Amino acid sequence: MTAQRLLDIRGLRAGYDGVAVLHGVDLHVDAGEIVTLLGSNGAGKSTLNNNVSGLFRPYDGAVYFEGEDITGASSTHIVARGLVQVPEGRRIFPNLTVRENLDLGSYRRARQHRASNLERVTAIFPRLGERMTQIAGTLSGGEQQMLAIGRGLMAEPRLLILDEPSLGLSPLLVEEMFALIRRLHVEGLALLLVEQNVVQSLELAQRGYVLENGRIVLSGQATELCEDPALRRAYLGV
Repeated sequence: MTAQRLLDIRGLRAGYDGVAVLHGVDLHVDAGEIVTLLGSNGAGKSTLNNNVSGLFRPYDGAVYFEGEDITGASSTHIVARGLVQVPEGRRIFPNLTVRENLDLGSYRRARQHRASNLERVTAIFPRLGERMTQIAGTLSGGEQQMLAIGRGLMAEPRLLILDEPSLGLSPLLVEEMFALIRRLHVEGLALLLVEQNVVQSLELAQRGYVLENGRIVLSGQATELCEDPALRRAYLGV
């Protein structure tokens, strides 16, 4: 039985002010998968996320979500369809409370399930449940990342894009974050994990892609990529 194709990116060319950053990227995520996109700073990872999420319009190529061509669609339409991004740097609303940030996650999608989704998010992140009335900007870095992911979950995503979720976290919190991602996957959520943390990302994912200078240079099963000599030289120094 063929897996359902959730996200299908074909020949994506994109950039800023007429300068191309992505040069024909092909990538897909099937239902129930964790797919990791690896690459160093400046490789084009966030550019890809922003074009897939409707924040920018690509120069060429196509993006399909559950069979619908969403190339250049508005971000509000894309979120309403169930493709949700948790951006790099958390991007919470620092002057609002934890509860208000979470409520905003269901503004475009799953508003009618807000109460039950709030219960689910606080079960996953008990610390958020203890800080509902706290101003979000006063949370620790790890708690802000929890809040950003919790806000994404409030929209009942069909596919969740996590952009550098471990960035800036302590080693202990990094372990906690990857354990959370594994839990979400076990519960059936498909994820596109965009990371620089090569080893832990590939341990978690089923498949992976390596992006360099706007091009996919390696792709395949995560277990195979772990053993690829070029990847090990470039990212692991071995």
